[in-house]
Amino acid sequence: MFKLIVRRIFLGLLTLLAISVIVFLGTEILPGDVASAILGQSATETNLAALRETLGLNRPAYIRYFEWLGNILSGDLGVSLTNGMPLDRIIGLRLWNTVYLALYAAAVAMPLALGLGLLSAAYPESHFDRTVSSVTVFFISIPDFVIAVLLIMIFAVELGWFPGAIHRPRWEDVFGTMDKTFLPMVTLVLTLLAHVVRMTRAAILDVLKQPYIEMALLKGASKSRIILKHAIPNAMGPIVNVVALNLGYLISGVVVVEVVFTYPGLGRLMVDSVVFRDVPQIQAVAMVFCSFYVALNIFADVGAIMANPRLRYAK
Repeated sequence: MFKLIVRRIFLGLLTLLAISVIVFLGTEILPGDVASAILGQSATETNLAALRETLGLNRPAYIRYFEWLGNILSGDLGVSLTNGMPLDRIIGLRLWNTVYLALYAAAVAMPLALGLGLLSAAYPESHFDRTVSSVTVFFISIPDFVIAVLLIMIFAVELGWFPGAIHRPRWEDVFGTMDKTFLPMVTLVLTLLAHVVRMTRAAILDVLKQPYIEMALLKGASKSRIILKHAIPNAMGPIVNVVALNLGYLISGVVVVEVVFTYPGLGRLMVDSVVFRDVPQIQAVAMVFCSFYVALNIFADVGAIMANPRLRYAK
């Protein structure tokens, strides 16, 4: 078990190393020039050359990559080109906003999705099962920004129940912040619901087809006892995987939602960084997103191994 966990962590670190190369190369091949974007169109060639020398843009790309990677490993994310502030301070403030929104959505979506998936598996092909499947497929087929715009038009503009834009959450007022972030939370919940519901339903139904379940039915065990005592523990592996992967989406996939609701999170910070050509900020935010996603993938693998003893031994 320990060796499997260490192996997963090692593969995760290798994945992050490969991601760092992709992120750095992606920012290198962006069209335009960083110095020109900072100084504007009225900059002279002398000023541009001096700024490129200051930023180290004249050095070879591989030297700048290893220097950037070494700074990240030492905890130095760099300085923003937009306002000159340390990136760890900027990202720290925005990260908490994104994590809060993700946890808020997860606290609503996961219990609801697991409950609907269990009920659908308990009564397959029923009217309830078909209704849940149809509704979840409908919402998963609609892009995030369309759901967000519809919610703003109905509940913010027409009814006026919730604000359509969140400029700065006030953490001293928890319930007020939950009210202000209700619409982006609902947008994320509707997007995530279908994945977890369908995976939970499929995993439970797959277990219910096993011979030992049929034997338990023949012995007179109730359906609720079979599902709670036998089906859920044996279906926990794929359920844990899909939950962890969707939590990863909540952290790294909120870019569109945050932009639509003008929510001051990491997603909106990423978009602003691209607009202002703040390359160090783009790189740092991208690495934070990828680190969360890789960490949750490792958690999903370890959770599946712990839930399913058959995965602990090599075939």
